Amino acid sequence: QVQLVESGGGLVQAGGSLRLSCAASGRTFSNYVMGWFRQGPGKEREFVAAISWNGVVTTYADSVKGRFTISRVNARNTVYLQMNSLKPEDTAVYYCAQSGGVRVTTSPADFGSWGQGTQVTVSS
Repeated sequence: QVQLVESGGGLVQAGGSLRLSCAASGRTFSNYVMGWFRQGPGKEREFVAAISWNGVVTTYADSVKGRFTISRVNARNTVYLQMNSLKPEDTAVYYCAQSGGVRVTTSPADFGSWGQGTQVTVSS
């Protein structure tokens, strides 16, 4: 079993930037796809970004493409989400997740381990 702890959330003005971190412990980090999801007020949890075990393959939701960047440092058991040009509609709780396999996927059902989430609030 893996434990995931997110950090880096906060309050930022529209147009600003934040970098989220997710530290993993327990199960071997480098073997699995990692992803970021978010859940805004009154909304379903939605996919944001995912990265392959070696960082070579990444995929993004259309709503964040060109503004957000996912990366990982396996030696540190950490995955990051750099968020630039933030918009009020990016306001949400952001969750880090680890998939059960090696294929990059966007479906929450494919991610078996989740962190507790970190709040991101973007003011207009």
